[in-house]
Amino acid sequence: MNHPIIKFTLISLIILISLNDSFAQQYGWRGPDRSGIYKETGLMKSWPESGPALIWEATGIGKGYSSVTVTKDAVYITGLKGTQDVLTAFSQTGKKLWEIPYGNMTSGVSMPETRCTATYFDGKLFVISGQGVLSCVSKEGKIMWSVDYYKKYEVKMPRFGVSESPLVVDNKVIATPGGSIAAMAAFDVNTGKVLWESAPLNDGTQYTNPLLVIENGKKIIITHSETYILAINANDGKLIWKFDFGSVNADKKGGKNYINTPIYRDGSVFAANGYRQTSAKIKVTFDGKEPSLVWTNPEINPHVGGMVLVGDYIYSSTHDSNSSGRWICVDWKTGKTMWATEWKNKGSVIYADGMLYMYEEKFGNIALVKPSGEKLDIVSSFQVQQGDGPYWSHPVIDNGRLFLRHGDYMAVYNIKGK
Repeated sequence: MNHPIIKFTLISLIILISLNDSFAQQYGWRGPDRSGIYKETGLMKSWPESGPALIWEATGIGKGYSSVTVTKDAVYITGLKGTQDVLTAFSQTGKKLWEIPYGNMTSGVSMPETRCTATYFDGKLFVISGQGVLSCVSKEGKIMWSVDYYKKYEVKMPRFGVSESPLVVDNKVIATPGGSIAAMAAFDVNTGKVLWESAPLNDGTQYTNPLLVIENGKKIIITHSETYILAINANDGKLIWKFDFGSVNADKKGGKNYINTPIYRDGSVFAANGYRQTSAKIKVTFDGKEPSLVWTNPEINPHVGGMVLVGDYIYSSTHDSNSSGRWICVDWKTGKTMWATEWKNKGSVIYADGMLYMYEEKFGNIALVKPSGEKLDIVSSFQVQQGDGPYWSHPVIDNGRLFLRHGDYMAVYNIKGK
């Protein structure tokens, strides 16, 4: 019987399935929304003295500073083998499934190890090589398409090579060439065809992984160029606003390496980077009005470790020098430094289930920390001793497991509470 209610229900179900497909989960850089906040529950609130139990470990992944990408089916990691950037897939139990090269790292640069964290979306992985080749790889390990967008847009290579982890928005994968042809470009996730190009700002690119913000139904991409913080409409690539971030630099002679993904909350953007640069919180809208400066703070200047916003406090680290730094807490509303404390060295920070995870870069100690505006409150810690080079890879948490990478080595720990 052709009942109208049943017919309407079936149509609604088809529409709902279609919408769910179009908003498929994106996995990759610093969690589901690139904030460093992992939406996990039931995790341990302290660890044994020797650290949580090791589930499995792997070597031979290639040297790199990128993070692990974990999906429901597999674990993906990028690394440098010889002169090639390589993507490797493991099962959830640590069995190697496949590996495939996807491009070359830039020769003649310092720290050439792979930095792009793979982005997984709707059965596809997106990676960018050190020379600026954007590739789409199937979850079975086959390259579906690739675009040499640095060559296409005639871009000058950054000093340390390309470090961007691509962002996916709907049917578009985003890359940021900069230069005199396009500030940003969007490629079709299925074909690699150019869907839009942002007008050039005649400004160099940087090492930042872009942030997607959804505000009042609008999808906006926020990132750094060599001079500005940019907001770009994700639908058509048009520039919404730009803010001269270099103008708030405390030391004009300082470097301008912009590495850390900005933080967004309730109409405000916070950006902080190392090399003696001053951080800034700016008030923004997405109706074409220019941003306004809220506060600055020269003390919070993370090198490569990022930052998290938990409650009303930003937790991060300081870049006192290339070989030293402290951990720091800053009030989100006022910009006041609440504390800055030495513990081993600077490093990366993420958050899950009421606790901070701080992974210091020099010795490989990782701390489980209670968030506090009063002090650095370390509950437990242990050390990753395998691997070599700086511990620059950010931790990843998935399904009660802690993923840590150090160079050619990766380890997975059980942090699920009883």
